[in-house]
Parts: sequence; C-alpha cells; structure tokens
Amino acid sequence: MSSIVLFDGVCNFCNDSVNFIIRHDRDNKFKFATLQSDIGQELRAEYNVGEDIDSIVLIENDQAFTHSTAGLRIAKALGGIWSLGYVYIIVPAVIRDWFYKLFAKYRYRLFGKKEVCMIPTPDVRERFLA
Repeated sequence: MSSIVLFDGVCNFCNDSVNFIIRHDRDNKFKFATLQSDIGQELRAEYNVGEDIDSIVLIENDQAFTHSTAGLRIAKALGGIWSLGYVYIIVPAVIRDWFYKLFAKYRYRLFGKKEVCMIPTPDVRERFLA
C-alpha cells in the first residue's frame, strides 16, 4: 500500500515540496491529496488529525504523522542521500517541532501562496487522490 502525503494545496513551499517528493520517489511509494480536498478532510477525520495541522501529514501503516516526524519519515522513504536526514529523528520531537512550526508559521510570507490548490500535470495525476 502507498503512503499518503496530505499537504497545504495553496502553499507554494508545500507544492514545491510535493514536486520534490514526486521527482525523487522512484518507486512511486507516495500518493498525494491536499488538506483542503474532500479526501483530505475525510482522511483528517479518519486519522484524528486536528484542524490546527495545516502543513503536512504523512499517513502510512494506518498511522498519521505530522510536523517534523512526517518530513523525516518522507526523507527516509525517498532513500539515497535524502534518507540521511532521518538522523534528526534522535532530536526530541518537541524541539524538532518547535522549529518546524516556526517555519510553517511564516511559510506564506517567505514563499507566498496560491489562490487555489495546485492542479497536477497529466503525467502525475494518477498519484493524486480524487
């Protein structure tokens, strides 16, 4: 089964991150949906992901991971040099997540946002959940 990445569809940084994952996910391990979509809302409810989570969620093995843990688990799954980032899992989540949340708080200011969610290109459309 694929892992699912839920992301903020109007955030430019989040969209660029999804494109990065797609480029480096050679085994097509990940499927994607925006947090704003119907399926994103359904998955939020199913996995008890609060509305305060507004940047990234990784669903794998019937579990939802958020904040820095989601990012580190994605990096590990990409393999290669990207998996080296997983070493930061040894840093307590409370510390990692403090930095993650600080960055997430200012991501619109730093990278901007779109008025509407991204529309996947035809060559990657099957990797997105309806």
